[in-house]
Amino acid sequence: MKFRTEIEAVKSTYRIRHGEPVLMLGSCFTDNIGARLDIDGFDVCHNPLGPLYNPVSIAACIGRALKKYRYSGADLTEGPNGYHCLDYASRYSGSDPEAIVSHVNDDFSAVAERLGRPGANTLIITFGSAFVFERHGEVVGNCHKFPASEFCRRLLSVSEITELWTSLIASLPDNIHIIFTVSPIRHLADGLHGNTISKSTLLLAVEQICRSHAGRAEYFPSYEIMVDDLRDYRFYAADMKHPSDVAADYIYDFFLNTYTTVQTQESAAENRRRYRAGQHRQIL
Repeated sequence: MKFRTEIEAVKSTYRIRHGEPVLMLGSCFTDNIGARLDIDGFDVCHNPLGPLYNPVSIAACIGRALKKYRYSGADLTEGPNGYHCLDYASRYSGSDPEAIVSHVNDDFSAVAERLGRPGANTLIITFGSAFVFERHGEVVGNCHKFPASEFCRRLLSVSEITELWTSLIASLPDNIHIIFTVSPIRHLADGLHGNTISKSTLLLAVEQICRSHAGRAEYFPSYEIMVDDLRDYRFYAADMKHPSDVAADYIYDFFLNTYTTVQTQESAAENRRRYRAGQHRQIL
């Protein structure tokens, strides 16, 4: 007798190996998986500019990196904490605009560097929400605690997302393989119905993108694993929004089984043991 609907193993011919660069951008769920890949010895860079939740902000970040864009003081906005780079996390704010620009460009260079590497290169994108906040008609990556009255909040359409990402993928180097996923984190600020509409929009868009770029882009079902397989509040953290560590570990194991060989998994497990042993010594 079964008491849960387990997700069937995803069949992918694409493989991620140690020593090959992996760039991960998207919601904070990206950091959950990225941190585990890092511990397991993979050459991973995850969210160097902080979490990005909507497809427009993630695409804009990649587009700028491909053009080797350099931020300047003109890209900053004056606000409640001096100067702010609204494209990225709230840590890019303060009283010294030159320091902010330098900080942004230093972290932003990691994205450009990863996208420009030769050989096998993996780009993992996690969409968190289809809702965007616009200021003067421009989508922001983070509101930086500006007054809510300065933003217009709206839901992206499926066609907006698919057209944007179809154009972006066409501009990416041919050696980059893209894995899309939709974050299982519940955006309860949108309301339960709003969260469902948002995730559904993202899922439909990703389905169309992957169909249009078969062999180049594919979908990993982290959302379905959390919502359907781990269908119980005991797999959520105390805030009832984020996956618990147990759930994140389960999804990560599923990811490794999908995209790595047995040999790579054995090497990852050995790296994990060494990491934990080092942590244990530090605690002692």
